[in-house]
Amino acid sequence: MQTRDVLIIGGGHNGLVCAAYLAAAGLKVTVLERRSVLGGAAVTEEFHPGFRNSTASYTVSLLNPQVIADLHLVHHGLKVVERPYSNFLPLPDGTAFRLGGAAGAADLARLSQRDSERLPEYYAMLERVVAVLRELMVRTPPNVSDRFVLADWLASVSVARALKRLDMRGRRELLDLFTKSAAELLDAWFESEPLKAALGWDSVVGNFASPYTPGSAYVLLHHVFGEVNGKQGVWGHAIGGMGAITQAIAAECRARGVELITEAAVAKVQTRDGRAVGLALDDGREFSARCVVANVNPKLLYTRLMAADDLDADTRERIGRYRCGSGTFRMNVALSELPDFRAAPGTSLQAHHQSGILIGPSLAYMERAFFDAKSREHNPGWAREPIVELVISSTLDDSLAPAGQHVASLFCQHVNPEVTGGWDTHRDTVAKLMIDTVDRYAPNFARSVLGYRALSPLDLERDFGLIGGDIFHGALGLDQMFSARPLLGQGNYRGAIAGLYLCGSGTHPGGGVTGLPGRNAAREIVRDLGRRG
Repeated sequence: MQTRDVLIIGGGHNGLVCAAYLAAAGLKVTVLERRSVLGGAAVTEEFHPGFRNSTASYTVSLLNPQVIADLHLVHHGLKVVERPYSNFLPLPDGTAFRLGGAAGAADLARLSQRDSERLPEYYAMLERVVAVLRELMVRTPPNVSDRFVLADWLASVSVARALKRLDMRGRRELLDLFTKSAAELLDAWFESEPLKAALGWDSVVGNFASPYTPGSAYVLLHHVFGEVNGKQGVWGHAIGGMGAITQAIAAECRARGVELITEAAVAKVQTRDGRAVGLALDDGREFSARCVVANVNPKLLYTRLMAADDLDADTRERIGRYRCGSGTFRMNVALSELPDFRAAPGTSLQAHHQSGILIGPSLAYMERAFFDAKSREHNPGWAREPIVELVISSTLDDSLAPAGQHVASLFCQHVNPEVTGGWDTHRDTVAKLMIDTVDRYAPNFARSVLGYRALSPLDLERDFGLIGGDIFHGALGLDQMFSARPLLGQGNYRGAIAGLYLCGSGTHPGGGVTGLPGRNAAREIVRDLGRRG
């Protein structure tokens, strides 16, 4: 049996990024992907005859610019185009609010001159904090373990030095963002409900929580780390869909000699003398290596791919309580025409069609959606008035749909990861609810639907390994961040046993298509294995 230096479980973007960096260090790397296509949740697939779309992950901002440069992604064809402005919110009274650009500035001035003046101050506050946190995102967190390790102590000093760059005002702002709810933060800054809704949306994206939940301000912050084409805080679209990102990374992997194997479902991490030494596949194939790297949800790794006897009792107990579940329902929809919004009439292409279209007019609306889904008081487990972000990818990329027709991504909150009767029973009922929710604001939407693919939390778990449908591989709470992601003692990408590493979104700095968990993990693996030749 051939022995590699490194085996990577999962060909999602972080696994591919990790592989590319490891190969550049001279290591022999094999990536094993369960599906027939590489990319994990960042893939582009046909979901209706003639219509393609980004199946799960659907928009670009957080992809780290250093990863783009190091892996030559532009050379491999990656092109990202920007939205004309961030968000378009049709409102119940038939008006609309735009966030970003000249149109957004005019809308906000009409709503509140005070908020118009304070919004630049708010963005400046975020940038002061983000400037420091961006530096920490590319670092390995100091590990917290029973053993004294000089490197971990030095890492702690390095983190302290980075945070020291913030003055007292900045440290107070940082504390607010890590501990307060998004709504409490936004209520202190602004008075306009549409503005607070547009900004607060980021606090519930992939977060099964109310915007009034303590700690949700960090989830808001997590979404403003990114940039597109050198412009910070901007959102964009990868031409060809999100699969264009992972195919470009895969191309660089191949150029560096990485072995990429699809239709290779891992059944078990093999161990010997308390060390990970290889992988056994569902089809009986076995692979051995100097180390194993998991680009999967930590809960999936420890509860499904490892024998209980290979883990200590505390790890087994705590990973059982590791919090997963995004409250997300994801749809790809084929459209015969563009939505005709009451607030912005017409089916001809307009700027709002190219932005993130948000159905969720207030923070109170978002809170009701969460509690409705969580309580199951009036239904089996979803909000009767859900939050929907509609992104019509084909308005920026005509390669995705036939001429004159369109594809749309619907990213919907809130649904309960577990519903009465099971998700297979209710998937199409909830899909119709999401379509009808958009139709209330754009009355031609439902009749323009030619077909769709709906992904419940259960589908996201079955298709992409997202436990509980969790798009971040674990909730972004203070107990599951930085040195505690996924668990204290494993915050430096080293797993529960020797020879086992983690490189996915369940490690620092968390979810989103950033590439940073893969890049950071590769750095630690190279330190441990050393360079060859």
